[in-house]
Amino acid sequence: MQPPPPKLPPLAAVRVFEAAARHQNFTRAAEELGMTQAAVSYQIRLLEDRVGAPLFVRQPRQVVLTAIGQRLAGPVGKALADIGTVFRDICEQNQTVLTISSLQTMAITWLSPRLAQFQVENPQFEVRVGTTEHLVNFATESVDVALRYGLGEWPGLVAERLFACHYAPLCTPELREQLQLREPRDLLRAPMLSPMDICWKSWFADVGVDVPKLGGRATMALQMQAMSIQAALRGHGVAMAIPELFAYDIAAGRLVFAINHAVRDERSYWVVYPQERQRERKIRLFRDWVLGEARAACMKLPVLAGSRGVAVPAV
Repeated sequence: MQPPPPKLPPLAAVRVFEAAARHQNFTRAAEELGMTQAAVSYQIRLLEDRVGAPLFVRQPRQVVLTAIGQRLAGPVGKALADIGTVFRDICEQNQTVLTISSLQTMAITWLSPRLAQFQVENPQFEVRVGTTEHLVNFATESVDVALRYGLGEWPGLVAERLFACHYAPLCTPELREQLQLREPRDLLRAPMLSPMDICWKSWFADVGVDVPKLGGRATMALQMQAMSIQAALRGHGVAMAIPELFAYDIAAGRLVFAINHAVRDERSYWVVYPQERQRERKIRLFRDWVLGEARAACMKLPVLAGSRGVAVPAV
């Protein structure tokens, strides 16, 4: 069994002792700390009672450390200096470093191509982006704001919708023309990337096409949408993906809708941060910027007439 930790003296008394030892004058210590000389004397007496011996020899115009006071002065001064340094570094970092957490595909395809503009507009911040598949714990992890995919229900957090999500089959224009993809059923003869993704089955159901078991098809199964899209960009197949995340590739003509139909996903992307930190300047600046970027990137998506589901333009 470990012994209990030593009982520390009151921090206020230690702080007063350090100032008095440095100045060797109670009056100057009082001026530095914004206290009266009587208050300084009181705190010193508390500390001397705790130690059980005098720490200063009182003289008419100054005080002089006793031998015990000299033993305490060096370590106490260093300890308070170290504490001050740590707090200063933490405060500076908290004010100047913005740490963002995001899912990998969102970070790679949507956030990072836009983030340089935020840095240009806010050069006072060092911006750090971390990717993770788990929900970060704002209480225990050094994260300021997160971009999350879901229903927007995270207790204790403010969640503001960036954009609603859809899913649609995407490929290169060359592959679409080569395979003559015109109708939903045409996709059954196309190489589907990650065919076991449930979105394939949902997409076919939405357009009223009964399909065999897609999982048995001989094609690639990729972990992330970003990987599927990279394969699609190289002409290896059709990827079922969230087109809002790949708006730049679609606008540039590198990707097209293999079939002109997108299905609304019940989930969306959100900007998320702790309620108690919503007034922090760096969080407010990023929140306003990223919501503005989402509005500017709004896409009008194709919808086939007569589809079973309700697909609407992203907001």
